[in-house]
Amino acid sequence: METARESMAAAVREFLRSRRARITPEQAGLPVYGGNRRVPGLRREEVALLAGMSIDYYVRLERGNLSGVSDSVLESLARALQLNEAERTHLYDLARAATPSGRRPSVTASRVRPTILRMLDSMTGVPAYVRNGRFDILAANALGRALYAPVFDSPLFAQRGPVNTARFLFLDPAGHDLWADWDNAADDLVAFLRSETGRSPQDKALTDMIGELTTRSDVFARRWARHDVKFHRSGVKHLRHPLVGELALPYEAMELPADPGLRINVYTPEPDSPEQEALGILASWAGTGTVVPSTND
Repeated sequence: METARESMAAAVREFLRSRRARITPEQAGLPVYGGNRRVPGLRREEVALLAGMSIDYYVRLERGNLSGVSDSVLESLARALQLNEAERTHLYDLARAATPSGRRPSVTASRVRPTILRMLDSMTGVPAYVRNGRFDILAANALGRALYAPVFDSPLFAQRGPVNTARFLFLDPAGHDLWADWDNAADDLVAFLRSETGRSPQDKALTDMIGELTTRSDVFARRWARHDVKFHRSGVKHLRHPLVGELALPYEAMELPADPGLRINVYTPEPDSPEQEALGILASWAGTGTVVPSTND
């Protein structure tokens, strides 16, 4: 059985290899000699050259050993591999997890505080819910529950909670109906989860869920192997609701600083848009503005 240390080393190794493989010498500003390259993207020695380090040292890093690596080295590596902000943050998270002094047990709030529930309760005109890094929905206002009614009603969660959008997306066939652009939604969610594993490497519930999804869903497993990462901050959610049809809803995903690991997602339609009208219909259907906390911890 793979140990946590071996799993972390494998994550580092595959992340660096995948980032190296996507950059061509031309993109890196390097000369190309001959046309017979045996590897996609950059060679190890080319990354070492770009990062200003010896090939032996880079090989050590790509083997998964980031323990004790300085910020300056990480920054040089991030520049050489042309990492974006999310990828750079993930690299730092992996290095922190590989260093004994940086291995702090992840602390995630397991319950939503009454003040947050009251805040959700007051947001009667927009869908909103609170989730953790595993995409468990821990509380939702009535409009949030109405918007995600197919998720809350999924037989996946009849015997086992809490409601989880990642499990629904990949394990319930109805996920293909709810997300109007399922492939992009799947890409994004896997990238969000990959980022979360870097932030919370000791979250056993997260690790167990990744293992379940990898085993039960080939499409998840293929995406997981890409090692893509992404921040979940804002965007537009494209849904196909069974009652009101297709929706394009701008959203914000905001961290709750007093509740480690929890975020509130709020969907705000454009004024006088079809989405605003559709949410009015959903609000009438939902009936009240009561917050729905999760019954499973």
